[in-house]
Amino acid sequence: MPDDDYLSLLGRAKEKLPETIEKHERFHVPEPDIFLEGKITVIRNFGQIIDALRRDPDHLLQYLLRELGTPGQIEGQRLVLKAKLTPAQITDRIMNYTETFVLCSECGKPDTRINKEGRVLVLECEACGAHRPVNVRKSTRAAEKEGIKEGGVYEVMIEDVGRKGDGVAKLDKYIIYVPGAAKGTKLKVRIQKISGNVAFSVPAPADAQLS
Repeated sequence: MPDDDYLSLLGRAKEKLPETIEKHERFHVPEPDIFLEGKITVIRNFGQIIDALRRDPDHLLQYLLRELGTPGQIEGQRLVLKAKLTPAQITDRIMNYTETFVLCSECGKPDTRINKEGRVLVLECEACGAHRPVNVRKSTRAAEKEGIKEGGVYEVMIEDVGRKGDGVAKLDKYIIYVPGAAKGTKLKVRIQKISGNVAFSVPAPADAQLS
């Protein structure tokens, strides 16, 4: 086949191709960029997180304030929380928010919007058409009724170390984060905050009385 004929056929084939090709990009929420100023915790990239989640900034703000038990305010692209918090605490709350208010339970995509039907919040998916009631978790303090409680002291074994360097232990159904603890260490910890099945703690003195 002459080169001119081949190029002509190739050109016609290209013209029949769709102008756009569907992209399957992995949904990614930016990791919180956190720094401490005394007893204040600042999330410097709060605006980027909001852009990724496509939610009202005030909605995420009120959720975080309630879950973290602290006052705070949005300042431009930053979120200022008036308490000393760990990256693990903030990351956990944002992940829970994403699972509750953003991701579709059917297809797992973030292409959703929140509507209100009467007194019920409903998450509607624009990708697959699914809709479900938004099931907001009960207060994290409800876990106190099941044995482990905030302020309690427990003995744990550090089984792993997380990405941020926090030790990870398991106690009953709970995953407990312990700042600076090394894998294989057995120690007493004091629970500072409980969120679902996740607890955040600090090392307790060796002579601390167990709960």
